[in-house]
Amino acid sequence: MPTVYAAPEGFTIRALDPDAVDAAAPTLADVLLDCVHGGASVSFRAGLTRDQAEAFWRGVAEEQRADGRAVLVAEDDAEIVGVVEVIPAWADNQPHRADIAKMLVHRRARRRGLAEALLRAAEAAAADMAKTLLVLDTVTGGDAERLYTRASWTKVGVIPDYALFPDGRFCDTTVFYKRVVI
Repeated sequence: MPTVYAAPEGFTIRALDPDAVDAAAPTLADVLLDCVHGGASVSFRAGLTRDQAEAFWRGVAEEQRADGRAVLVAEDDAEIVGVVEVIPAWADNQPHRADIAKMLVHRRARRRGLAEALLRAAEAAAADMAKTLLVLDTVTGGDAERLYTRASWTKVGVIPDYALFPDGRFCDTTVFYKRVVI
């Protein structure tokens, strides 16, 4: 039975295994495309195609098989509307660490506490994986930066011009960490 996490009313947050990630690739692609089309700097540029977005998620399923990452999705009554990954550090001297990545919420599901619930679920999944240190990065000055600050993540600093927005403009990135109690 898949792990289910606390979620706002009207949503469910659950973990997917690699086969389920692969099967959900079209819907996960919808969430990724919506975020990129909405201007989010999430590793992709304008012009991202559906095929590329689906291929990305199919690749995540393969990586999950190899590294044991957690892929958590948020669903409403209709479909997946959010996702987050907890990716174990690859280095042998960092068995206690994981990265939070691709925390995405479809624009139609925002402003209802879903991102915060996904973040809490990711923290719980990390604890289940015996990870005691989490790191992430996000666009400086964005809603996600405010979320991580409210959620008691510690700001490390800002890296200027770290990435690009989908339209090609540079964006600064803020790095955060959080200790997890297991």
